Amino acid sequence: MRIYPDEYVKSIVDYDFKEAYNKGKRSILFDIDNTIVPHGAPADDKAKELFNSLKSMGFKLCAVSNNKEPRVRSFCESVNVPYVYKAGKPKKDGYERAMSLCGSDKNSTLFFGDQIFTDIIGAKRAGIYSILVRPIDRKTDEIQIKFKRILEKPIIIKFFKDKQLAFDEYFS
Repeated sequence: MRIYPDEYVKSIVDYDFKEAYNKGKRSILFDIDNTIVPHGAPADDKAKELFNSLKSMGFKLCAVSNNKEPRVRSFCESVNVPYVYKAGKPKKDGYERAMSLCGSDKNSTLFFGDQIFTDIIGAKRAGIYSILVRPIDRKTDEIQIKFKRILEKPIIIKFFKDKQLAFDEYFS
């Protein structure tokens, strides 16, 4: 189903990046807020360590965010990765610009995001393998995101049931 992610992980750090690299993935695109850090938070040591590790494996990285440039630039400068701000997700244009910045294509790219209606649908439109990440801290969501999460809930429950995964922890 085009609205479903290809995969789910509780946290981006739970993903097996070595396996993905061995399968030919070379670029990782990611949403920032509530995917890597709580909404509006700066890059913490955990995020910096993750990005350094991924770069040392050989991955090209790029943020794809609907947020404004000051927020996205601040985070990305601290982890030293390029970015696309005001990406217009779920349109595919921002993903395509990010792949261009990485010198990659849809077959060699992964995308991580915490929202179905922006992140996952956009990655699917761009033909990119998409991984849904459990939101880090829903209390930090802006009001429009809180509303979207209500609309996403039945889709996420159905996805989890179809994949025979327990969904209780996702909403806790």
